[in-house]
Amino acid sequence: MRFQQQPAFVLHQRDYSETSLLLEVFTANHGRIGLIAKGARRASSRLRGVLKPFQRLLIGWSGKGELAVLTAAEMDGPGHELEGPALYCGFYMNEVLIRLLHRHDSHGALFDAYQAALPRLRVDGFNEPVLRIFEKYLLRELGYGLVLDHDIGDRTPIDPVAMYDYVLDRGPVRLAHPDLNRPTEGVRVRGASLVALARESLDDPVVLRDAKTLMRAALARHLGDRPLHSRKLFRRVAPLIAVETTLETGLDKAGR
Repeated sequence: MRFQQQPAFVLHQRDYSETSLLLEVFTANHGRIGLIAKGARRASSRLRGVLKPFQRLLIGWSGKGELAVLTAAEMDGPGHELEGPALYCGFYMNEVLIRLLHRHDSHGALFDAYQAALPRLRVDGFNEPVLRIFEKYLLRELGYGLVLDHDIGDRTPIDPVAMYDYVLDRGPVRLAHPDLNRPTEGVRVRGASLVALARESLDDPVVLRDAKTLMRAALARHLGDRPLHSRKLFRRVAPLIAVETTLETGLDKAGR
């Protein structure tokens, strides 16, 4: 089987033999696929500098099964040179796609969501809204989309001033007695936060905190116990990034 001019992003690559690469690629029409890029590590290879993360590509391949052979790759527009917190958020999105998507399952809407998220990632670190919206589309494409518009008990619309118990893989149930000390079956979340997440309007810090707690719990059911490498890496470098940002701000104010 041969495919040509397929929109794609490289999610991960590693060395394969002395001259080749193994690629995990996310395509618009064929989902996640594994490819062998023969000779891509040679200095003379036309693929050097092309197979970069966060760069939209047009690729071709031949074969079927778990690993096919890359036959062509070219850049399709400018890439996204992510740095600092934006880079680690990009790594996070790539890792959850590899962990949660089955190969050869098409997810066109998720491809669009991933592509839309990349240019919105910011070096200054305010990336929570971008990640939460991406995670929302990811869960929906996996078949576990969040219920954000109604109470699953009585089917009434979400009340922004109410508190809800979000029962994972089911949906929100209004709490008659929103006592913070009372245990709940799922995740305690404000109605206003559910409405904001449905509208993808996530500027409020309280809404963002609720959305992160809910998404973290929902994704954990599918990620399993194995920790995410990107999350561990970001925890290690976050203090260094914070120091660098503080120094740069100080230099800017001093008229650097």
